[in-house]
Amino acid sequence: MKICVIHGSPRKGNTYKATQLFIDELTKCGQIDLTEFFFPGALPAFCTGCQLCLGNPREKCPHAHDVTPVLDAILAADALVITSPHHGASAMPASLKNLLDHLDFLTLTVAPREEMFSKKAFVITTGSGSASAIGPIVKCLKNWGVNRVHSRGLRMFTDKWDKMPEKKQRKFENVLRKNARRFYHAKRRRPYWGTIFMYHMAKFVLRRYVGKDAYPYEYWLERGWFGKRPF
Repeated sequence: MKICVIHGSPRKGNTYKATQLFIDELTKCGQIDLTEFFFPGALPAFCTGCQLCLGNPREKCPHAHDVTPVLDAILAADALVITSPHHGASAMPASLKNLLDHLDFLTLTVAPREEMFSKKAFVITTGSGSASAIGPIVKCLKNWGVNRVHSRGLRMFTDKWDKMPEKKQRKFENVLRKNARRFYHAKRRRPYWGTIFMYHMAKFVLRRYVGKDAYPYEYWLERGWFGKRPF
């Protein structure tokens, strides 16, 4: 299984520890081909909101040199693992939000990639407000058309894994390993109803309001998606 891991932070703290436990269990389930990116190092420049990716091929992005390797790895993977510490009121770190901004063209209403519809993803977060970090990431992955999105947030109130009581450490480790086994063996299922709805809505919007000669419309037309679903 090819897995692309997106680390939302370069800090190797609790979230990194949780991810390592998760990946370690995946390797026990079968052969794993792992590609990892650490942000913001892998994408240091912030999205400028130029919207070139929404109206032109992604190579027109001023940061394509950094974005393209990440996108290619995501498309080539069978599964995605996205990790994010909880950053206070802002939930996910800015570096991860920056990546999602750069890949906004993957949404179903613009230029989704057919490879996404067969993928599964797992989101891992740690922190007292981990659920608030998970929500926006899961929503984004579903907007990309990912077939199944799983997640696990670990509510811990310490900045050091080893500071937790051993009983709590073992509890979290068992939870992560159990989730990893389930994720590895999870099969492709019927698309989410939301994905199906977004597909039909995108068809309507592109035909009615976008029209010919616009990049999203021509992209869909070239792939025959106005006549058949891509999933």
